[in-house]
Amino acid sequence: MIGTFFNTGMILAGCIVGYFFKKGIKPAYHDILIQGLGLAACVIGINAVVQRMPQSKYPVLFIVSLAVGGLIGQALDIQGRFDRLVGRLAGGNLAEGLATAILLYCIGSLSILGPIEAALKHDYTFLFTNGMLDGITSIVLASTFGFGIALAAVVLFCWQGSIYVLALLLKGALSTVILNEITIVGGILILASGLGLLKIKQFSTLNLLPSLLIPPLVISVMQLIF
Repeated sequence: MIGTFFNTGMILAGCIVGYFFKKGIKPAYHDILIQGLGLAACVIGINAVVQRMPQSKYPVLFIVSLAVGGLIGQALDIQGRFDRLVGRLAGGNLAEGLATAILLYCIGSLSILGPIEAALKHDYTFLFTNGMLDGITSIVLASTFGFGIALAAVVLFCWQGSIYVLALLLKGALSTVILNEITIVGGILILASGLGLLKIKQFSTLNLLPSLLIPPLVISVMQLIF
C-alpha cells in the first residue's frame, strides 16, 4: 500500500498548490486550463483504446459493456445522485471537475496495474509514476475547480486499495485479458469526459461507470463455460 499512499498524497499536495494558484488566475486563464485539460483527457482516453484494442480477445465486448453498463447506471441514476450530492456540499461546477478527476486518477493502466504489481511483486514503480502524473494533474484541476477536487483522492485510495486486496486474494485470477478489456472501456470513459470539458458533447459519464464491471463478469462466465 506504500505506492497508493504516495499516489494519494501527491493528489492532495497538488490540490493544495492548485488551490492557492487559483486565487491569482483570471477567468480567461481558467478557460484555457479547462481546454488544455479537456484535450489531455481526450488524448489519454484515445491512447488507452488504441494501445489496447489490437490486444483485445473480445473486440465487441466494449460495446456490450457500454450498453449494459449504461442501462444499469441510468437506472441507478449515478450521475444525478452524484451531481446533487456535490451540489449540496460545494455548489458551482465542482461536480464536472470531480467526475473528470475520478476518471483520470482511477481509470488508467498505471492506476489499475500499479496496485496489482505492488501486491504480487512488491514493485511500486507504476504507482510512483502514476503519483507524479496525478500530482501535476491535480494542480490544474484544483486551480480550475477548487480544492474540492481533493475528494477524488479518497476515491482513488479506496479504488487502488480494493484492487490491491483483490490481487492478494485472487492472485492469478486477474488475467491480462480482463485488465485489457477494462482499460479499453476506461479509455472510452476518459475520452467522454474530455469531450465534456471541451463543451463538444456532454455525456452522463458516471452513468457509464458500471460498464467497467461487465468485462470481468462476462470473461469469467465464458471461462467457466468453455
